[in-house]
Amino acid sequence: MFFINIFKPMQSNNSHNKNQGNINLKPFEILFEKYTASHQNKINLIMNCIAIPIMVFGILGFTWAIPFPVFSFLGQYIGYINWASIIIALSIYYYLKLSPLLSYFMLVIEFALSFGVSELAEWQKVGGPHVGFICFALIMLSLTAQLIGQKIEGKPYSLANIIKFQFYGPIWLISLVLRKYSIKF
Repeated sequence: MFFINIFKPMQSNNSHNKNQGNINLKPFEILFEKYTASHQNKINLIMNCIAIPIMVFGILGFTWAIPFPVFSFLGQYIGYINWASIIIALSIYYYLKLSPLLSYFMLVIEFALSFGVSELAEWQKVGGPHVGFICFALIMLSLTAQLIGQKIEGKPYSLANIIKFQFYGPIWLISLVLRKYSIKF
């Protein structure tokens, strides 16, 4: 099974003892350890490997569907700037501060997902369903899958962790793949 082999639950690889704490780790490594600790069950891990990309797609699509004010100074770029592009810019900036390599991977992924959202928007223009409704449904489906996974795991999210984990989930998922192939980030 591809998912089981690549996304095996990772054990902490800290070589320091409990008295030293996490002083040698980068901030994102501490967050990844917490995230990994709450994703040890294989079913939960697989559910999250599917649900996290769907969640990112849903968030991009939902924010894309929110009307953006028209600024004349944007000229020919009016169609390229919207709420989703602002979300992408802010997230990449923050991820860049955590780990440049992870932010580059996330940028490519977000551009690919944005292409999918733009295709949904084109479908909407020719009579397809509204992008906002589709993406809201995807967000709810993804969130439900993640909550079920945490119930299976036996470690339910707190409200603060739900928000935090949704933000760190995508780069955590990328880090799992990079670690599997021994790529340092």
